[in-house]
Amino acid sequence: MRNSISLGDDILDSRDIEARIHELEEERDALDDGGKTWAAEYPDESEELAVWLAVREQAKGSAPDWDYGTTLIHDRYFTRYAQDLADDLGALREATDWPLRHIDWDAAAEALQQDYTPIEVDSITYWVR
Repeated sequence: MRNSISLGDDILDSRDIEARIHELEEERDALDDGGKTWAAEYPDESEELAVWLAVREQAKGSAPDWDYGTTLIHDRYFTRYAQDLADDLGALREATDWPLRHIDWDAAAEALQQDYTPIEVDSITYWVR
């Protein structure tokens, strides 16, 4: 079962985006075979497909692992993502001890972003690697 996704989520996975694109394309192709225009009948879904296709087009060139699972991080969430990544890597032994409780996480996130590429869709910026 595919995870529910929405443009604007803090974290997106390329596999979920691909699954949604496939689902929407199947719906479109099934309806268009009957002589109806899917975009006219389902304008919201048509717009959603266009958005996900735009995300894929922008991100795939910067994310060589797109087909296997690439994480897209919303710009507003990137600082928290940097904190979680540092914790997952074991870089934060006891964050209550000096100097770890005094880290400038915005600066740390900005430094981490050097390894990521920004993409923008509908005025929303995601970072991919």
